[in-house]
Amino acid sequence: MLTQQQVLEGRQQWLGGGYRLFYQEPLHVVRGEGVWLYDSEGRRYLDAYNNVASVGHCHPAVVEAIATQAAQLNTHTRYLNDAIVEFAEDFLTEFPPELRNLTMTCTGSEANDLALRVARQITGGQGVLVTRWAYHGVTSALAGLSPSLGDGFEQGKNVWLIDAPDTFRRKGAFADGVERALEEMKQAGVKPAALLLDTIFSSDGVFSPEQAEMQRAVARVRAAGGLFIADEVQPGFGRTGSQRWGFARYGVMPDLVSLGKPMGNGHPVAGLVGRPELFAEFGRRQRYFNTFGGNPVSCRAAHAVLQVLRREKLQQNAQRTGEILREGLLKLAARYPVIGDVRGDGLFIGVELVSDQHNTPAPELAAFVVNQMRHKQILISATGPAANVLKIRPPLVFQPEHATLLLETLAGVLADIPL
Repeated sequence: MLTQQQVLEGRQQWLGGGYRLFYQEPLHVVRGEGVWLYDSEGRRYLDAYNNVASVGHCHPAVVEAIATQAAQLNTHTRYLNDAIVEFAEDFLTEFPPELRNLTMTCTGSEANDLALRVARQITGGQGVLVTRWAYHGVTSALAGLSPSLGDGFEQGKNVWLIDAPDTFRRKGAFADGVERALEEMKQAGVKPAALLLDTIFSSDGVFSPEQAEMQRAVARVRAAGGLFIADEVQPGFGRTGSQRWGFARYGVMPDLVSLGKPMGNGHPVAGLVGRPELFAEFGRRQRYFNTFGGNPVSCRAAHAVLQVLRREKLQQNAQRTGEILREGLLKLAARYPVIGDVRGDGLFIGVELVSDQHNTPAPELAAFVVNQMRHKQILISATGPAANVLKIRPPLVFQPEHATLLLETLAGVLADIPL
């Protein structure tokens, strides 16, 4: 096995410059199990960040499903195969009856890219609304819709940036921002195609607007001729606890739903769910083919994840353990003024750190906390435009005892924050 230094030097020499690493001292992980990651020295780390392994690292049922199918057949969707039909029929029961078609892809980026193609083809519009610090993917089209990619972000043509529903500083301003953007589009002679939203507003800082506000925003877009695309890559699959999908918390019906990361528990599988009439019309005008999207191994992996999610009642666990986490974090906020706000739902929690009574963002303190937690073998991250919001998003098998360990460790780190 290569040493950590050899791996680091190899990355620097052989990989492209766009890669980034977590933590001031990078972590060399070699094994995962459940909520734990193990480094090359055998130390274990409590994973409170990786939603990709949604049902726990290396879940035996998912591993078995992948290995069994890989030993039989793996090919594309232009041959008939049981796996994709069996999965789609079962998976679509998780959605409202209006959403009854699934097109499979390999990544959430591909799913969002397809969603944009469908929306623009169906509506005849080009304008897209996304939040000001959104992340929706890495294709050329989606990079222009993902300002959180960094300073080199180039806003795409016919893309309008709107303020996220900041429930900490600017309550109730989200729908008004959507209305202003639609008016600007109209003045510019651009017809709207879609409102594309991550329904937990993860990169924006983890927010949940009031139901009425989200409903008004979606209604305005539809009245102007656009579609609503719910990006469920991060909030989906029961992560928010109260609902299977993030959009359901707002009482709104999307036209299209993009899915990704947690769908295969680390296996690259994703998809786009939507209204059949949209897919039918899109299919009449142009075709869509994805060599690896919907292959039998991916379908078996995704089906195994779905079955584990149900069998182990992981959505319910997310709600129960998430409540314990939030209650504990609110108690810490009462002790440490550096915590300005605690928000989120289920096992998707944002903890905003501030430097004064005016709620000035504290990115340096967030970086300090994230790296100190890593040294104490608890893995979290930071998000938001100022990178001052602690992002706690563990696998769905995270239990109350793991929440207690995280809270106790975080309390110790907060006590050590330098003045």
